[in-house]
Amino acid sequence: MTSDNRRALVVRGGWAGHEPVKITDLFLPFLREHGFDVQTSDTLDVYTDAALLAATDLVVQCWTMGEITKEQSAGLSAAVHAGTGLAGWHGGIVDSFRGDVNYTLLTGGQFLMHPDGFSDHTVSVVGERAGHPVIAGLSDFQVHTEKYWMATDPYIDTLATVEFEPDEERPVPVTVPAVWTRSVGAGRVFVSAIGHKPDDFDVPEVRTLTERGLLWASR
Repeated sequence: MTSDNRRALVVRGGWAGHEPVKITDLFLPFLREHGFDVQTSDTLDVYTDAALLAATDLVVQCWTMGEITKEQSAGLSAAVHAGTGLAGWHGGIVDSFRGDVNYTLLTGGQFLMHPDGFSDHTVSVVGERAGHPVIAGLSDFQVHTEKYWMATDPYIDTLATVEFEPDEERPVPVTVPAVWTRSVGAGRVFVSAIGHKPDDFDVPEVRTLTERGLLWASR
């Protein structure tokens, strides 16, 4: 490794059910193979270290639920606005810090609910965005996992969606963003709603778009 390598900070913790260490460990070799010096943190206090974040090209967050202080939230937001990338999947990025609106504005979305258990469902690639580097060459694919109902910011670039069929509460089908990117100041943000369990990433398309998303978001 040389001093010219990019730096990735993997921040992992929160609710244990999303296996933050086990799942993020799946991507550490990939990051290192792509020239990142990787540091992990099990505390959100790292977001108050302005010098560290300024030297970080990519923050990978896997921290479900929990609370973030104003200082931690402001530090992360300032770093992304200045050019540090932010990326994550599932509850580790969109079921985090529900009491902090500024965090939701940073990521562009918030998990609201999912039907009980896991379901077989289709993740549909948005045809108009087929040239985006995160999904280029990918087609619609099947997963067996949780299907997230999301509240999202209009200012996101939706790359893939899931559909909720009509039921007793909704008389019409509803299409919900499942994978998106966005720009925040000089920084980039990548979000995927897929990734409740390690074997979700055994689906080739899920693994591919997640790896591409990490690289896309990096400075």
